[in-house]
Amino acid sequence: MENSPGTKEQFISIIEKFIALACVRLPDDVYGRLQQMRDSEDSPVQRAIYDSYFDNLQKARELGRPCCQDTGLPHFYIKAGTSFPYLDITAAVLAEAVRRATKSVPLRPNAVNYFDEKNSGDNTAERIPWIHWDIEPDSSEMEITLYLSGAGCSLPGAAKVFKPSDGYEAIVPFVFDVVTGAGVNACPPLIVGIGLGHNVENAAVLSKKACLRQLGTCHRHPRGAELERLILDGLNGLGMGAQGLRGNQAAMAVHIETSGRHIATISCAVNISCYIHRRGVIRLASDLSYTMPLYQGASL
Repeated sequence: MENSPGTKEQFISIIEKFIALACVRLPDDVYGRLQQMRDSEDSPVQRAIYDSYFDNLQKARELGRPCCQDTGLPHFYIKAGTSFPYLDITAAVLAEAVRRATKSVPLRPNAVNYFDEKNSGDNTAERIPWIHWDIEPDSSEMEITLYLSGAGCSLPGAAKVFKPSDGYEAIVPFVFDVVTGAGVNACPPLIVGIGLGHNVENAAVLSKKACLRQLGTCHRHPRGAELERLILDGLNGLGMGAQGLRGNQAAMAVHIETSGRHIATISCAVNISCYIHRRGVIRLASDLSYTMPLYQGASL
């Protein structure tokens, strides 16, 4: 298909509307998990908090307004087919869609460049929107995962490199320290993403990808899946519930993503997402037709 101004404008419009949808409506897996957790709480205070959550989410959809005042900064995680016809303009399209969505949704302007200390007013800045690319060979499609990363979720992030003699068991107290130390800033119940890699930056990217995994999935290795379960059970035994008050469930999920590691390092990073987990996925075909697997019945 010809890469014309008309098709570029169509691409921008799709992404602008997709950003709006992700700001207003939680993905189906997150909404369903919150319903399960609400039904599992026996504290009147916890039930009241969950009721206020759902009231807020309903009002957001009725009014077409963001479900959280901190609309975050846009992160795009892209699986790009090497034959996708608009690959060369994708970064420019995403930036322009963010600028337009800042006005049309509206989004709170959150982007400030280091050292300039001046708000851009349109949620773009140096390397913002943040774009992470994965290449998909022999494909003419593109999958875009949008994550709107708020400040409360970013505050608890941490990474540490251990010696192999510390063992995998060293990961557990580190994760618990991160969650209990600053996790309340991220508005529990949380999604806890753990990245295990060969250095700090590798582990940090993996931990963010772990947050973006669909709820209900588990690590592909049985030992990884078991560690996810054990950490989740442990966090939910802390007595911390929604908004950090006394409750039965601190976390919706614990996800681990891994890479190979150096023989002399165990690198661990933790990223956290709040209950307003504004993560959306859109899959674009070469003609810009699309599907959105996490939003049943939605269209742009």
